[in-house]
Amino acid sequence: MDRYVVPAPQQNPRSPRSGRARWTRSAAEIEGRFGFDYRHEASRLLIDSYAEARAFEHNYNDGSNSCPTQLARIFNAANQDTPISSMREGISALEFDAKGVYLASVTKSGCLTVHDFETLYCTTYGPISRYLGEEAKHLLHISTSMPLDAVQWNPENQDEIACASRQNDKIVLFDIGYVTSDPVQVLEKGKSKFSRLNSELNNGLSDVVFASDGKSRLFGSGLDGAIYMWDRRQSNIHCLELTTLSQCQLNSIELDLENRVIFGASRHGIIYAWDLRGGRTSFAFQSHNEVPLLTSLKISSMLEKITSLKVQSNIVSSEIHSLNFDPSCPYQLAFHLDDGWSGVLNINTLTVTHMHCPPPAWLEGVDMSLCPSTRKPSWLPTCSVYAVGSLSGAGIYLLDFRPNTNSACHVDFDEEQESNSRGRRGTIQNKFVPASQNVVACAAHPLNGTIIAGTKHSSLLVLSQKRKGSP
Repeated sequence: MDRYVVPAPQQNPRSPRSGRARWTRSAAEIEGRFGFDYRHEASRLLIDSYAEARAFEHNYNDGSNSCPTQLARIFNAANQDTPISSMREGISALEFDAKGVYLASVTKSGCLTVHDFETLYCTTYGPISRYLGEEAKHLLHISTSMPLDAVQWNPENQDEIACASRQNDKIVLFDIGYVTSDPVQVLEKGKSKFSRLNSELNNGLSDVVFASDGKSRLFGSGLDGAIYMWDRRQSNIHCLELTTLSQCQLNSIELDLENRVIFGASRHGIIYAWDLRGGRTSFAFQSHNEVPLLTSLKISSMLEKITSLKVQSNIVSSEIHSLNFDPSCPYQLAFHLDDGWSGVLNINTLTVTHMHCPPPAWLEGVDMSLCPSTRKPSWLPTCSVYAVGSLSGAGIYLLDFRPNTNSACHVDFDEEQESNSRGRRGTIQNKFVPASQNVVACAAHPLNGTIIAGTKHSSLLVLSQKRKGSP
């Protein structure tokens, strides 16, 4: 019988290529989640696609009264290349609300402007128009009587915005739901329990941040070296005061993800930290009005421990302009220095893990006296990329601050190993995106990553992905 059986033809299935990489895209679709490595790898295309799409000038007219920012621009145009020309001009801060629906910006001349992002974005790729003053592009424009240096959305009420000024000891809160230029609430600094040197000269507030735990708390950093906390359920006078030993002015503050530790950056290049729970001494539970200093970290001393950096650069103590937590990696605290350097502090290990040191401004022939007083970078929402305005040129740096030694900015990055493995994907190089004006502040959309940059000439630049037909 066997000789009558016809054997079945042998199938020769195509064997997979040896060494073939896993289909990461298909795996991500099947698993239903995008891993951090995949998102970081995909961000290579995102970074390479950024370019300036449109610039909008700050030009508002309110009947017979002109906008103070517009008047400052006219005055500065007639007094170029002088230190006084940059004192009252420029965007001070930008911030999106939690969903990216609205964008708030403040200027050194005291203007608060709220834009509908969708309208602004559509206008970017619509008919040519370089002015922001048209009604279709903004929801709110308020001219205050004081320069504004910080803006923050209330996470519990996305219609409410808080603003602070270095020339005033008050925090003013506006509600975009009301058609009025008057603030809905004004929070004031009460009498300090600690002695302050030249307190009448250093009475302003440089930054403001809300707690996200729904307890109506917000914090302001003072030029007198203290952080003040207000509880709006109790009073419009501050109820808690966090002090440093040096009483040096603070430029920026940040709360960690769980609202437990607050960080402050000083003009002397030191990052201070307070544990709002009381720290190891549990002192806050014994005294409601005082919280001891948890730790202080001098950035220049930490940079001197990085051998590869020390042999190449002369490390000096520099003023810290800004602090920002990485939204995709909550233990990464980015800092930006007045000499243009940017880095990351790992708050778990209290070490500096990433650094970016661009060429000094004087090498490019830039007069430091004409540079803006402070710069405020921003993280992209999902890929640990840091967007920071260039000190020496018109444009922004997109820095790879991935929490891995494959990062181009990691202090343990091995260039020799990377050169041997060139051609394999893994390391994303930093990129400089040219712009039409010098960038002072950046804000990244929390969903699609579009970057809005504020310039020292009070304009807004939209930096996004290139469209078909774009150069």
